[in-house]
Amino acid sequence: MTIETLSETGCFGGKIGFYRHASAVNNCDMQFAVFVPPQAAAGKVPVLTFLSGLTCTEENFMVKSGAQRIAAELGLMLVSPDTSPRGEDVSDDPDDDYDFGLGAGFYVNSTELPWSTHYQMYDYVTQELQKVIFENFPGDAVRHGLTGHSMGGHGALTIGLRNPAMFKSLSAFAPICTTLDSPWGKKALGYYLGDDTSTWANYDSCEVARNVADANAYDKVLVDQGADDPWLVEQLKPELLQAACEESGIPLELRIHEGYDHGYYFISTFIEDHLRFHADRLSR
Repeated sequence: MTIETLSETGCFGGKIGFYRHASAVNNCDMQFAVFVPPQAAAGKVPVLTFLSGLTCTEENFMVKSGAQRIAAELGLMLVSPDTSPRGEDVSDDPDDDYDFGLGAGFYVNSTELPWSTHYQMYDYVTQELQKVIFENFPGDAVRHGLTGHSMGGHGALTIGLRNPAMFKSLSAFAPICTTLDSPWGKKALGYYLGDDTSTWANYDSCEVARNVADANAYDKVLVDQGADDPWLVEQLKPELLQAACEESGIPLELRIHEGYDHGYYFISTFIEDHLRFHADRLSR
């Protein structure tokens, strides 16, 4: 699959680049970022894909997380896709709000017009992006982990729990744990999937966890959450995810951190833990 290089530069002995390709799934151009560690000079390396949150692009994680230094030490390739389709003909929030449309694809396959013309982010992450990455970069598809933040944490959990054969490790930062019971989720899925909430179950982390086919597909799922996150009570609700995982037997480690909020200071503080968590499991 052909990609266009927007920029590349050296980074901790490896290389970080930003790229664009024509997406058949989303019916528009899509952009993504990749950090290739120095160990890739000797062969294929394990991969960690990071799904970003509301309003973000492919740049936020690569610019703000500080992940590259540890990823270079561990020999871990990092992938960060954009959070939604984009372009002049891509439908946006009808009220021009930040929590739907551009920058807010929610990692679902939309079934409702006009959104379904472009918003097929679940298939993009699980199908098209896989081909783009593993046909163009020295990543090992057999050693692939998934993580994400907020909306991207929701994406990581729903995609990872539904596709354990594709991903060997799974974690999240401050995920939206229920789309069925959060204002962000209700708004987005109402537009993308319609009013019949029975169709939302595959895109609700708690419902996916509660009905997972193999509770032991991952030896552990790591979730970090800031106790001072302003969205904790209304939007994120990790206690519901914990209850769903206990019900199904998924080995969830939920860590609540006093003094931390929802932003990238929180992510950058705990990113090393997640990188080492994934590197360990991707080396087994």
